[in-house]
Amino acid sequence: MPESPPTKTLNPPMDHQDSSDPPVPSEDPSPSSLVDTNLAEKRKREPEPDPEISSDPAPPPQHPLWKTSLCSYFRRTGGSCSHGESCRYAHGEAELRPRPDHTWDPTSERAKKMARTEEKEKVEEAEDGGIMMTDALDVEGEEPSSGLSKCFVNLPMKWSSDNLRNFLSEQGLLFKSAKKKKGMIVGFVNFENAEQVKIAVKELDGKSVGNNRTLKVADVIPRPFEKNNKPTHKSENPSLDGDHMNMTEATNNDEADGDGSLVPSGSVVKCKSVRDVVTPLAHMTYSDQLDHKKNSLAQTLKRLTRNARKACPNGVSLPEWILNSREIGGLPCKLEGIIESPLVNGYRNKCEFSVGCSLQGKHTVGFLLGNFREGVTAVQEPLDCPNVSRIACRYATVFQEFLLHSLFPVWNRLNNTGFWRQLTVREGRRPCTMTEVEKPETSIAEVMLIVQVCTKDFDDGQIKDEIERLAREFSVGSTVESPPLPLTALVIQDHTGISNAAPPDAPLRYVFINKGGDCGLELANDVAEPRIHDYISNLRFSISPSAFFQVNTLAAEKLYSLSGDWAGLGPDTLLFDVCCGTGTIGLTLAHRVGMVVGIEMNASAVSDAQRNAEINGIKNCRFVCGKAEDVIGSLMKEYLSLPHKQDESSEMSENKESEVVSVDRSISSADSVTRIEDNLIVEHENGSSAGKCSKDEAQLQKHGTLESITPVQQFKNVVAIVDPPRVGLHPTVIKVLRTQSRLRRLVYISCNPESLVANAIELCTPSLDKTEKGTNKNNRGWKNMSSAGLARHRAKSMPNSEPFKPVKAMAVDLFPHTPHCELVMLLER
Repeated sequence: MPESPPTKTLNPPMDHQDSSDPPVPSEDPSPSSLVDTNLAEKRKREPEPDPEISSDPAPPPQHPLWKTSLCSYFRRTGGSCSHGESCRYAHGEAELRPRPDHTWDPTSERAKKMARTEEKEKVEEAEDGGIMMTDALDVEGEEPSSGLSKCFVNLPMKWSSDNLRNFLSEQGLLFKSAKKKKGMIVGFVNFENAEQVKIAVKELDGKSVGNNRTLKVADVIPRPFEKNNKPTHKSENPSLDGDHMNMTEATNNDEADGDGSLVPSGSVVKCKSVRDVVTPLAHMTYSDQLDHKKNSLAQTLKRLTRNARKACPNGVSLPEWILNSREIGGLPCKLEGIIESPLVNGYRNKCEFSVGCSLQGKHTVGFLLGNFREGVTAVQEPLDCPNVSRIACRYATVFQEFLLHSLFPVWNRLNNTGFWRQLTVREGRRPCTMTEVEKPETSIAEVMLIVQVCTKDFDDGQIKDEIERLAREFSVGSTVESPPLPLTALVIQDHTGISNAAPPDAPLRYVFINKGGDCGLELANDVAEPRIHDYISNLRFSISPSAFFQVNTLAAEKLYSLSGDWAGLGPDTLLFDVCCGTGTIGLTLAHRVGMVVGIEMNASAVSDAQRNAEINGIKNCRFVCGKAEDVIGSLMKEYLSLPHKQDESSEMSENKESEVVSVDRSISSADSVTRIEDNLIVEHENGSSAGKCSKDEAQLQKHGTLESITPVQQFKNVVAIVDPPRVGLHPTVIKVLRTQSRLRRLVYISCNPESLVANAIELCTPSLDKTEKGTNKNNRGWKNMSSAGLARHRAKSMPNSEPFKPVKAMAVDLFPHTPHCELVMLLER
């Protein structure tokens, strides 16, 4: 039960603030055990009597959160600390007690032993289940020999082919060739004869290597892959000693049916289904999923309180929100609940399907069955994934059937070779009624298909013929359904990178447009970028192939509405939309504020945002292309620090609802302006270039004086809404937000609560009146720090400024059936 807050407000001594400290319990021990800090420092801890020899009665039960973590001073020195009996930390394994959530201090021997046991169980489970590898490396350009090729599993990820060869040589083993790819746990070895294989299996199978990894030797049995990728018969070659693993390899041959394959001999691979991998919470009821996510977020938010307490400088009073956290179970603010998704099944409007081989060696379009780094390249069809729509599944099936007869190979993730890589299905919905929410397919009006290929080393003529044949297959596949599937455009994206995550500027090799009627898809070389459309809060949004758009449209409406409500918007509000993407947040809230300034580094997204503003007739939005850390400082200065003439300010404030002018629009209407990060290139009407210059310089060239170009009113209320990527905000952005005194309210939307915790530590931790010199000199070991540890380190050098405080938090479930959800937190000062 919650205890009354302690009388002291100063941060505890530094021996309990080390970056390696375990989490501090969320509640204090019983009041009777609290003593004055000065007296505690003078008193040394007395040795405890041995319970076996003592005849005294057993002591009364302690508070449930008493001594749940080891004392940091005790861990470093092995001796007692200066807190005496009042120390809330344990001074040995015997004193250590479990936490309320039944976990143990991770630095204790008990926890370390449990972690080793769990790791061993995971390895054994992987060994029992087999390795879901469906690609194989070309070993020195040679064809693997039947029975003489082995796959070594659980090798250190940092090893290369040289490391593997050196390891085999150190073991005194003879081999023909060996190859391993960095970042993976598997390697491939060819041997000269069966005797070498037998010795290698006997010496290495089950051997400990690297960080307590148990080496596994699996068979690789080569055989020709039958035409059209149909399953083939078992190899007649008997396997040698060792387990088997599923392997298929796509190799380039001159013949049309020359694909090669490496598959297991007589082994049954046990594995999770794609449903378990993609939607691990699908076995739970939706109400249980929401409870699970809320509890998980609560545990994450408690880490914010603990780490912020440690980050507070010595001699500075703890913030009130940290002291009050004891009354709400250690949370930094009240977690008000979780908003459920209006649509639970088939909610994704964008699905990216991998192209590869199934465990049976068949070309498949679906999802990977695990982590590529762990040697999993097997792909399974998405038919059993409840978050994928029927339309997306149907197009994946059409593409898969096409691949069975394609002359081009699928992508090999180990060799980085092949042609077909990925299929992305993007769906655009019309405005939904409540009836259509229950039947989401009826609201899907447009579909864009993006097929990612690698055209390197392939003939252009053959590529064009194959792509046109694919377009016909998709056209036919969409019309045979009843009712017919919507199909707006087909885009062929050419990408030669290692990962399927193509950059936004990856070239579009072919574009096919559906012009209606029975014509199907027609090649349209004159169309630079096809688009589909979706609706949020009755606003129409244009979506390009690479544009970011929330995958759950209906839940995104709730997310943006909540953010606007918490931001406290009004006609006199200046809203900074940081990491704005295609402008969805700023545009949906534009009618509630005086002006929106959006910041986004992706030029294509900024172009989409500007187009979306024009489509919806919104004129009080400005979108700036540039990295937030590069432009936010100058934008804050431009809007919040520029001098304004008194008469102009008063005149504009009287007409603030009708005379708000966007800087970008006022400039671009007269000149052609291209914004590159934080610079402007101004081209005059006669075509001559003004050269590359800063914003202020470019505007001065046009207008002459700085005061005469002030186009915005003095806003009384300044608010920022940030929606960063998973890594969180850049430290420079955090510093600007923290030190801008006119910014009183900040709404943080996070798709990764861990990064929110790290950013909030810097935003909400008090700073010293004067930054201590040399605070950042001891930077050794930062690579091994957690994100929260790095944030604590940076918080100590934060310039003197008023910190924010967490006010409230709310989760919004945009991803049913998965552990992920969006977390919204309101920060004020």
